[in-house]
Amino acid sequence: MKTDRTARERHDPACGHGAGADAALPSGAGTGTRALVARVLMEQGPVTAAVVAAELGLTEPAVRRHLDALIADGEAEVRAPARSSRPRGRGRPAREYLLTDTGRVRFGHGYDDLATQALRFLAETAGEQAVDAFARHRVRELLGPDLDAVTAPADSAQRAEALARVLSARGYAAQTRRGGFGVQLCQHHCPVAHVATEFPELCEAETRAFAELLGTHVQRLATIARGDAACTTHVPLEDPELLARARKTVPPQSGAPLHHGPRKGGSPNDDHS
Repeated sequence: MKTDRTARERHDPACGHGAGADAALPSGAGTGTRALVARVLMEQGPVTAAVVAAELGLTEPAVRRHLDALIADGEAEVRAPARSSRPRGRGRPAREYLLTDTGRVRFGHGYDDLATQALRFLAETAGEQAVDAFARHRVRELLGPDLDAVTAPADSAQRAEALARVLSARGYAAQTRRGGFGVQLCQHHCPVAHVATEFPELCEAETRAFAELLGTHVQRLATIARGDAACTTHVPLEDPELLARARKTVPPQSGAPLHHGPRKGGSPNDDHS
């Protein structure tokens, strides 16, 4: 079920190249001196600034500037040096630095590969319908606790803004932008983009959930999983029938859909994921 995708320029005319001032994007791994300092902390930490400076051939003041920046971003922390029976010189013990869990993320992990392998196994042993069921379950788990906050506002634009806030809290760096006869919901980060490249069911389930929660037909214009700069969903003027259904939504139990009653007229979205 792996899809064949062509290379394309990472550009989204609706959301633009940048995230904007109101979207908090996660930091990248980087390739400069700061990344080299972080690597020494990962491989040898906890270590002193003097050790890092010697390892990289830098001055201690230069290393400390990078360490301070890592600490400010929550990527490194200071740990009191371990007590030693060996005598120390005068002055305070040198501070030791090590990476936090946030700092280790910049060097990558195998979670995406593990998730992809798990979904492949699920598809091979239980069929594609099992992958679809998992995708729906994932969206319920993602949005379930905040359904009321999304469906409470009076109009679709306000509901889209509420949904963007919920998604940002989940790490999707989302924001809304007015455009045409609706708004663009822009997700500048996707924690599952690598997996969704092979399993677009994740994007499709997400789009269906957006339509049901926002009470209007939505259209997915772009996705990070297929090479675009952002996941962009067009939210048009509201559909009264879907809006009434969304406002009756309660936090779903495991295995329950995001709406009550059968759908009428097919899927409430036009998904191009």
